[in-house]
Amino acid sequence: MPSIRRVDLTNFALDISRDLLVSTRLRKPGPPERIDGMTVGVVTISPGQSPHNGEMHPDGDEILYVISGHLQLLYDSGKEPVNFVAGEACIVSKGEWHLVDCLEETTLMHITPGPNGEARFK
Repeated sequence: MPSIRRVDLTNFALDISRDLLVSTRLRKPGPPERIDGMTVGVVTISPGQSPHNGEMHPDGDEILYVISGHLQLLYDSGKEPVNFVAGEACIVSKGEWHLVDCLEETTLMHITPGPNGEARFK
């Protein structure tokens, strides 16, 4: 029987499995846990408080959407940093090392592919 489930994205992430079923998972500090599918989450990050020091997703593209605030996306590949403000989104290509640097308190939605990936920690 179909149902509608309310989800508090400030405390839970959504996991979308390869068969396109969605489950919820209590969010932990730091980068999202990787699953065999996609993880959707909403995080609020203060300047200097990025959950990692760069990451890369070899399984697919990542989608970032700025709900509020202002961030800069930095690349290891030498590309110029790109600024994003509320209402703007971007697609980070599969395999691209990147770092989110918040220029003010920023609330960000991410749709992150898995199960593989790498992250550098401070």
